[in-house]
Amino acid sequence: MFNKRSLVVASSLGLALMCSTTAAVASDAAADFPSKPLQFLVAAGAGGGTDNFTRTVKPMLEEVLGVQSTVINLPSASGALAHQRTANSEPDGHTLDFASSTLVTSLAAGQNPTGLDELTPVARMQSDVMTLIVDPDKYPDFEAFMAHAEENPGDIIIGGTHAASPDRMAFLAFRDASGLDINFIPYDEEGSVSANVMGGNIDGMFGEISSILSYMESGDMMPILVFAEERLGNFPDIPTTVENGWNLTDGNERGVFVNAETPAEIVGKLESAFKEVYDSDAYQEYEERVNLHYREGWMGSEAYGQKLQENYEQYKRLLEDS
Repeated sequence: MFNKRSLVVASSLGLALMCSTTAAVASDAAADFPSKPLQFLVAAGAGGGTDNFTRTVKPMLEEVLGVQSTVINLPSASGALAHQRTANSEPDGHTLDFASSTLVTSLAAGQNPTGLDELTPVARMQSDVMTLIVDPDKYPDFEAFMAHAEENPGDIIIGGTHAASPDRMAFLAFRDASGLDINFIPYDEEGSVSANVMGGNIDGMFGEISSILSYMESGDMMPILVFAEERLGNFPDIPTTVENGWNLTDGNERGVFVNAETPAEIVGKLESAFKEVYDSDAYQEYEERVNLHYREGWMGSEAYGQKLQENYEQYKRLLEDS
């Protein structure tokens, strides 16, 4: 006949056995991973920075893991569909969400129904430098831009991609730090923003150097301020936010996510695989070729998760204050 002590001991043994079984299943799943082709969901359209990043990494990761993969672009609603599909996928590590900082900026703006608790970051691979970009015929340097903004309050118009983008977060942070009276207009596509800068309809845009290289070569657009602590090696004449007294260094980050319930062993295996890709000569050459090498891109799963939470709180404050 069982007494209370016997029941407690039996319950404890049962719980221990259940935990041991669960751990064994997770370990077996990690040992077998990947057991089928991977699916890469890109939270952006074809041809952009996140898409190029995904397609560059694809063959490298396939070689490391010894598996095939497919890429599916899901740009709708700032990539929200990609995040939802990942959060609702089987938590086995075979569905990966390739996303930019738009994931957290749209979440802060209330436009992304998938919370940070529904996704587990595998790794951050890129930390692209944000810049203020203008038509050099209109503003030959940052001093000219500042002089016009200070002498003509409310006259400066900055463009960017949609109201919850990293572009707008850069605008809000810059306006907050500088105290300038400037305005923001959202556009549906980055190409439209560039066209309106070159057409003289707006005064500038916030974006990454990697996205305007061809325009820089033609002289149609030029960055006049970089969000960084030190001047960039290839652009030593462009001043930084920090040297102007503004602690603004956030850029557009790109990383990889899986379903939040994915076993830690599988997340760890993926993290190691992406680190191997990141450290490879082929990936480092790609980063340098497209000017993504100015800032350390790598951040592991745990550190990236903490950074995303900090960014979310910062962006939410900026949006509330705007």
